[in-house]
Amino acid sequence: MRIVHQDTKRGVIELIPETLDDLWHLSHIIEPGDLISSKTTRRIQDSTGERLRSDRGIKKTFFMGIRVESISFHKYTGKLRATGVIEHGPEDLVPLGSHHTLDLKLKNSIKITKEKWSRWAIKRLKNAVDSSKKPSAIIVAIEDDVADLGIIKQYGIDYYGPIIGGISGKRIIQKDRSKNITSFYEEVAKTLQGFEDIQGIVIAGPGFTKGDFHDFLSEKYPDIAKISAVENTGTGGRVGIQEVLKKGTIEQMATEGRIAQEMRLMGKILGEIGKSSRLVTYGKKEVEEAAQAGAAENLLVLDKLVREEDVEKIMDIVENMGGKVMVVSSEHEGGKQLGALGGIAALLRYSLS
Repeated sequence: MRIVHQDTKRGVIELIPETLDDLWHLSHIIEPGDLISSKTTRRIQDSTGERLRSDRGIKKTFFMGIRVESISFHKYTGKLRATGVIEHGPEDLVPLGSHHTLDLKLKNSIKITKEKWSRWAIKRLKNAVDSSKKPSAIIVAIEDDVADLGIIKQYGIDYYGPIIGGISGKRIIQKDRSKNITSFYEEVAKTLQGFEDIQGIVIAGPGFTKGDFHDFLSEKYPDIAKISAVENTGTGGRVGIQEVLKKGTIEQMATEGRIAQEMRLMGKILGEIGKSSRLVTYGKKEVEEAAQAGAAENLLVLDKLVREEDVEKIMDIVENMGGKVMVVSSEHEGGKQLGALGGIAALLRYSLS
């Protein structure tokens, strides 16, 4: 994310999203009532008002501003869409006052005007800018002849795979088995090469396969081996990927660790609840009481709730009392667990009863 212009007095910030993560952040920063402007493309109409045939029509690209009514992010298609009433644009091409959906795209300038930028919206925007400078990471969970990849994103994890090697089987002779292992490792390595700007890789799993694969990389793909670390887990697959996140290996490699940190804190909260501990609380009313008493040490808030005025008030209280606030993505397992607790929970410094 790059901020190209900021005028806090007028409530205007113009920025350019550069990654899918940036669009995800914007889906939580832009809210109903905001005025947003960006490029859009429309096919012009002929003099009779009829739309020209798509193979002969002329498309025009111009800036349009809408007053936002709804915003939606589709991570699987990489699209961020804002729907609202058109407030400005070329009047010969768009009827002001009508509804329109803007597709907010990567590398395109987006101007956001708010009546008031909340402290949390500014903080989130700053985090998005800072995070864009950090390298991303991949977790490879490998076991026998199956490899699953977890690509760490700011909004959660994108899974890739499984990649299956066809190594096992009683009828495979040793020569063919060795050939199949090499072929399997080659496929996984080439898949890793296909991801750009990856600065950290964790190779995880039970048994010896992870070590053998790292040895293979050291010999055949030294550039990948240099940025790789080996981590033992109880199993492979997606469960193994989740285990790596909870261990904190990602942070230790100085890569994008926000998701891992969220998962670990959520694990602590669930652990305290499982012990019927008095050092944890959840739900708006209960958390607000803890915050007012200065007892909330770590506050976790689901990203979908941040815009709510009462939740923002709780977040401010916790920070003013010296506590830490973490906004948790609803796109990963930890976020879903927090959602089941009402979307807000806190680890306490001391018991309130």
